[in-house]
Amino acid sequence: MGFFVPVDSGVKLYVEDINPLGKKTIVFLHGWPLSHEQFEYQYNVLPALGYRCIGIDWRGFGKSDRPFEGYSFNRLADDVFAVVNALQLNHFALLGHSTGGAIALRYVARYKGFGVSKLILVASAAPVGFTQETAQSFLELAYNDRPKMMQKVIDGFFFQYITKEFSDWFMNMGMEAASWSTIAIINTLRDETLYADLSKVHVPTLIIHGIHDKVIPFAQAHELHQEIKHSRIVPFQYSGHGTFWEERDKFNKVLCQFV
Repeated sequence: MGFFVPVDSGVKLYVEDINPLGKKTIVFLHGWPLSHEQFEYQYNVLPALGYRCIGIDWRGFGKSDRPFEGYSFNRLADDVFAVVNALQLNHFALLGHSTGGAIALRYVARYKGFGVSKLILVASAAPVGFTQETAQSFLELAYNDRPKMMQKVIDGFFFQYITKEFSDWFMNMGMEAASWSTIAIINTLRDETLYADLSKVHVPTLIIHGIHDKVIPFAQAHELHQEIKHSRIVPFQYSGHGTFWEERDKFNKVLCQFV
């Protein structure tokens, strides 16, 4: 069931709520520059096991409204808070992939973990995101040839082989975002850090990271593990940045065991 939730003046987010009567709730925050649809291979399985899966498209991405401004981690965390309030969510697991992981961390720190019982950070872009060099490379392409930028994202995303059809699906997902929000998030990943947020996490935290990740180095998973109390790390031996698909059976199993 999909619907829109007002989060700011004139801004509504698209929310997909699958199996609303599920006994346990997982809120999914996608990565840049994708949408909630990246978790298709979780939505196909987890609801049948009794989980309520809620996928949120950030502002500027997927089916959500696309304002020109509002792409700081604080504003994106505020948007999540608005959805949590609107849906009256409580005792839910918050899962964020890549930039979504950074947003999840900021939400927990900024709102003192409001409603969150467990946190899952998947290849999280934290405590830092893009280097100056990486950001500049993406910005150059985003301003001049965004499809080529998206192809660069795909080329570095997976460790395992993907078909052309799968690549096309990912391409379409990324191109659905507004160009200006795509650019704004590159700047946020370059300019903002989350070091101060880590000590504010007081819920059990699962850190999932592919050891072959070329987007966010595996070393950052260890840094998160060291700084976040009550955390544990699960390395994925055959994955790059896309653990949720590359080792989807293991991913879903680990997720169920933790939640």
